[in-house]
Amino acid sequence: MATVIPMPQSPRKSSGDTPTSLEQATALVADDLAAVNRHINNQLASDVSLIRQMGAYIIAAGGKRLRPLTLILSAHALSYQGTAHIDLAAVIEFIHTATLLHDDVVDESDLRRGRPTANAVWDNSATVLVGDFLYSRAFEMMVAVDRMRVMEIMASTTNAIAEGEVMQLLNTHNPETTEAQYLETITRKTARLFESATRLGAVLAGAGPATEDALADFGLHLGVAFQIIDDALDYRADAKQMGKNAGDDLAEGKVTLPLIHALQHCDDSQGQLLHKTIEKGTREHFGHIHSIIETLDSLAYTSRRAQDYADTARQALEVLPPSNYRTALASLADFSVSRTF
Repeated sequence: MATVIPMPQSPRKSSGDTPTSLEQATALVADDLAAVNRHINNQLASDVSLIRQMGAYIIAAGGKRLRPLTLILSAHALSYQGTAHIDLAAVIEFIHTATLLHDDVVDESDLRRGRPTANAVWDNSATVLVGDFLYSRAFEMMVAVDRMRVMEIMASTTNAIAEGEVMQLLNTHNPETTEAQYLETITRKTARLFESATRLGAVLAGAGPATEDALADFGLHLGVAFQIIDDALDYRADAKQMGKNAGDDLAEGKVTLPLIHALQHCDDSQGQLLHKTIEKGTREHFGHIHSIIETLDSLAYTSRRAQDYADTARQALEVLPPSNYRTALASLADFSVSRTF
C-alpha cells in the first residue's frame, strides 16, 4: 500500500494582507501544483518500506516547489495544452530532492526545512540509497513521457549537478577559492536544474530555438540569483527563518560569496581569522566573522550580484508574449532576491 504524503504547506504568508510574489505565482497554477503533488505521491510507491517511509518524510517537509513552478509557468506562458508538464515537474522535484538527500550526507547536516534531516533520523547509508532511488525513479518517469529531447536535457543536467557537487567539495576549506570558481560551482550545482525546468516548458510547447534558449537563460540566471541569496542568508538568518542552522556553511568550510568578498577586502588580522576558520570549518568565531562581513559590506555586495542575475533573468522573458504567466515568472526573479536578508 502506497504511503499517502501530506500536501506541503503553502508558501509562508507575508505580514499584512498583500500576498507575496511567490504566493501570487503559486496561486496562478494551484491546480497544476496539486496535480504534481499527487503524481509525486503516486511515484513514491514501492514494496520496500524504508523507501516509502523516507520518501514520505522528505517530500512531506514541503518546500517552495520553486523548480516545478518555473516549469509549469514556462509551459503555460507558451500556451501549452497537454499534461506532460505535470509529469516533468514531478521529475524535476524528484531530482532536486535526491540532491538534497545526498547533500545532507556529504555536509553532515542535521536540520533542513526546520526538521531533522533524513540522515539524522535514519543513517547515511539509507539516505544515499533512497536518494539513488529517487534519481532512478525520475528517469523512469521521463521514459514514460517518451521524448528523447527531454532525456537528453535531463541526462546533461544530472551530470552537471554531480560535477557541481564535486567542484564544491574541491573548494571546501580552500580560502583561495575565487568568485569565478564559486559562480561556476553554483551554476552547475543549482542553476542548471532551474535552467532545465524552464527549457522543458519550452520544449513541451514546441517553441523555436530562440524562445527555448531565452527561457533557459531565465531559469539559469534565476537559479544563480536564488543560490547567491541562499548563501548570504547563512550569515544573517536564524534557524526558524531558514529551516537550517545559521553558520552551517562556515562550519562546513564552504567558501561562498560573502566570504570571498571579505577575503578580498580584509586587513591582515581579519584575513588570518578568515583563513583559519575556513581551513578548520567551525562556528567558533561566527560572531566575529559576521561582524567582519558586515563591516566590509560583503553582504551588500552579495545582494547586488544576486540582483544583477535577477535583472538578467527578467530581461530574458521579453521574448515571451505578455500574459499573467510571464508576469508570474518575472515575479519569481523578484522573489529570489527579496527574501529575508
